[in-house]
Amino acid sequence: MSDETRPGGAGQAGGAGGPTLPPRPGRGRRKGLLYGGGGLAVLIIAAIVVVIVLATGGSSSNAASSKPTTVSLGVADGSNPYWKTFSALAKKKLNVKIKLINFNDYSQANPALSQGQLDLNEFQHIQYLSDYNVTNHDTLQPVGSTAIYPLPLYSKKYTKVSQFPNGAKIAVDNDATNEGRSLLVLQAAGLITLKNGGTAFSSASDIVSHKVDVVTLDASQTANALLSGSVAGAVVNNNYADLAKLPRSEAIFQVSPNSASALPYVNVFVARKQDAGNPLWQKLVALYHTSSVLKGVEAANGNEAVIENISAAKLQAELTKLEADARAAGVS
Repeated sequence: MSDETRPGGAGQAGGAGGPTLPPRPGRGRRKGLLYGGGGLAVLIIAAIVVVIVLATGGSSSNAASSKPTTVSLGVADGSNPYWKTFSALAKKKLNVKIKLINFNDYSQANPALSQGQLDLNEFQHIQYLSDYNVTNHDTLQPVGSTAIYPLPLYSKKYTKVSQFPNGAKIAVDNDATNEGRSLLVLQAAGLITLKNGGTAFSSASDIVSHKVDVVTLDASQTANALLSGSVAGAVVNNNYADLAKLPRSEAIFQVSPNSASALPYVNVFVARKQDAGNPLWQKLVALYHTSSVLKGVEAANGNEAVIENISAAKLQAELTKLEADARAAGVS
């Protein structure tokens, strides 16, 4: 975080015990009232100066305090209008200038944060973060929650899951965390069966029976494969669905985000471990949860986003658990 605010201090008035002026001749008794007792007039003037300095803070200090703190925030959906609303609120309420940095390839947002190119990012769920930390031996931490986004199954050919013919090709994201989640969506839809019921760490090799053929692709290619007609269906990450202008109304299946197993898929603000306790992060998270921002979030996601406001401590405890699960599953 580039904090351009500099601490300012009020100017210090000198002590009242300055030189006492000699009495002017011919003043008699009034001499003691005006100048006696260590210089009362000087005391009065000094007091006035102190009051003025304390009230204004000094012109240079006051100007410095008006400079905003700059926070670099990495996202994967920077074109959505709610980020403008969020940024405007941050400037108005907190005197924070949000420097929004959009990543078309969201795999770069965590390394950028780790390397100090960002102060925060907001694009991922806890499951994705746990895999990143374990794989890269990193320690990034969630500092606030945003929402759960249902992971939808789309098709341009069919309107119901039951219409997929045997052997139809369905694309899923091949990254280490969303592949497992995508396969669980297909299993819930009755299109495949996973070994031992499947987990967040399942891969295509864990499919034990299937009606459809699963095709694993880079996350950025799932929507393209669907739109080109090379697959009959695709489970598409919401960010890429937005870029491909796939409306939520075209999703033919999705798992309820209110299920007990949903916590790993809560999206989060993330910071470096060493400054995860920065109180400014909590203020920014609170701004995200104001009604004007959330209205934009819901509009951008076809009212499918399920808003979650979970404490940083609970999010971090879930991350610790998921990292342990990842190591047990052989992720390294």
